[in-house]
Amino acid sequence: MWSMIRMHSILLRQVPSQNALLNANIVLPPGSKVVQAISYGTAAWTRASRIIIEHPDGEQQSYFLKCATEEMGRIMMEGEHRSMAEIYSYMPDFVPKPVISGKFKQSPPDTYFYLMEFVDLDSEMVEPPDFCRRIAQLHTMSVSPTGLFGFHQVTFHGPNPQNTTWEANWCTYFTRLMTQFFEREINQNGPAPEYEAAFYKFAREVVPQILEPLQSDGRTLKPCLIHGDLWEENTGLNLETDLPVVFDAGAMYAHHEMELGMWRADIIRFGKPYMRQYLIHMPPSEPVEQFDDRNRLYGIKYTLSHCLGWPASSQSDREL
Repeated sequence: MWSMIRMHSILLRQVPSQNALLNANIVLPPGSKVVQAISYGTAAWTRASRIIIEHPDGEQQSYFLKCATEEMGRIMMEGEHRSMAEIYSYMPDFVPKPVISGKFKQSPPDTYFYLMEFVDLDSEMVEPPDFCRRIAQLHTMSVSPTGLFGFHQVTFHGPNPQNTTWEANWCTYFTRLMTQFFEREINQNGPAPEYEAAFYKFAREVVPQILEPLQSDGRTLKPCLIHGDLWEENTGLNLETDLPVVFDAGAMYAHHEMELGMWRADIIRFGKPYMRQYLIHMPPSEPVEQFDDRNRLYGIKYTLSHCLGWPASSQSDREL
């Protein structure tokens, strides 16, 4: 039973990394014991629990535990841990504090976990002004450790792994990422010759017209750390600090405008008021007149991800 997790049964296996947040020997103090472990919330791709620990000094602390199985689960948990740790390194009050990721010592299937501090949240919609200011702050202050677009390891958007191999050219990086999602969608939901031909023509002829100007005619484009899966279900208001927080990140260093692509979809409640507030703090890149085209393009990647996560919607999403 997921709700009967005992922390002493966890085999703590640190994720290899040069990031001190991931390498630090952060473990529960000896003598800590589980007071309560209950299933918590809903998640389509993982199982989650709230774990209440009593430390040797009698103090109690809550943690949030996510679990997933098999090799894909390992990559997913490590990717989310690294994503959240990266955001935490810039804005520690913007995410629940990451603790550790590792593997359970138990019978098959192999099960992996990510542990973070528990945050009591108001799950109502975060208000646009402060939330969008903080997203823009993350984008502004973050610096790619390589100077390139990408990330240290594979991350996920929903159940979908993302190829985040470092790349200097943003058009090349985004086209590779979008094509990865497209080809996976075809493999999962079935061939459609006209749709496939249209996509490859679009990727070959249209995408460069939209993205290459960002890094031409003397323009430079800074890789910014983006959350990568930023919608209302992955945000909340910290009831202790009264500040917005984010979670369930699938981070990468990208063009900052890519963060907004998901907001274009009708099913996402972060709409024009949020985009307007964000652009007050983080104006569109040059050429400004292509901002809407870029936003529409970035939205395609998220639509493809939706096709993968919810196959029943694939036909209508393809028509979009």
